[in-house]
Amino acid sequence: MKNRFFVLLLLLVCKMVTGQDAEYSQFFANPIYLNPGFAGTADRARIAVNYRNQWPQQGSTFVNYSLSFDQFMTKLNGGLGFQVHNNRELNGIVENTTINAFYSHHLKINERFFMDMGMKAGLAYKKLDYRQLIFPDMINQLTGERYLGAGDQPENSTLLYPDFGIGILGQYDSFFGGISLDHLTQPHESVFVGDQQGRLPLKLTIHAGARSHQLHRGLLSREFTVSPNVIYQQQGAFKQLNLGIYLLEKSLAGGVWYRQNSGFQPDALIFMAGVMRENFKLGYSYDTTLSRLSNFTNGAHEISLIFFVGEKHADRDALLIPSL
Repeated sequence: MKNRFFVLLLLLVCKMVTGQDAEYSQFFANPIYLNPGFAGTADRARIAVNYRNQWPQQGSTFVNYSLSFDQFMTKLNGGLGFQVHNNRELNGIVENTTINAFYSHHLKINERFFMDMGMKAGLAYKKLDYRQLIFPDMINQLTGERYLGAGDQPENSTLLYPDFGIGILGQYDSFFGGISLDHLTQPHESVFVGDQQGRLPLKLTIHAGARSHQLHRGLLSREFTVSPNVIYQQQGAFKQLNLGIYLLEKSLAGGVWYRQNSGFQPDALIFMAGVMRENFKLGYSYDTTLSRLSNFTNGAHEISLIFFVGEKHADRDALLIPSL
């Protein structure tokens, strides 16, 4: 009975969040997903792999996969990037796949201040698998058995549409921040024929942070870096505020984020840790659900892996964003 209630709850949740993008907790481990201005901001070519499993207690309820590549091009004085992203909801009943190309232009104002202005363009493919849906008229009210009526013809419904976004970010000394707008044309994304309300809302992201070096003096003298950050996102009626802080010490990184949704309702407390080496970064995070859904969801697990390849660009200004 509990599982049936949860399925109904999921369907209601999916209806409420229709048009909401898939989310990640390791924001800066998937930077071009956060803001296209991040394309080419690393000192070498960057390959990022990201995986997120949300609400694992109920199986593969909400699962995200992302693979991206971006690199700074000296001749263009900017960065180029490419990303493939897949999001599966309700064990694959709803599936979204996007392919995006990125370009960002680097503008150096002076030795202390620089900016990156980016854009992205791509295609999105959405699929709804009717064969996995169970409607009331498909269940025998006496035995509880599932069957298909004579008129039922389950099939996949698909949709392909273009999508665009822009973003800008800047850094002044040890302070950095940016703003991005996604789904500029608010494309129609409903797979239901005749649905005139199924447009993908414009998504606004505002992020800011700082970075400072600290030296702990004593018997065990250690130098570490502290980086507080704030990220605000809004898409349609959905609003989200994220407050976090990172601590970096040589090759180790850790962080804690607090997330709240519309109406200042607590949503999650996020713990993350990572290992950094010369040519790669590996991160793991866990979302502890703070809302009333905590007994059903078991939070979210997220893993990121970033590789750096090629020669370092000596003429590239260093962006001080966190590692995770």
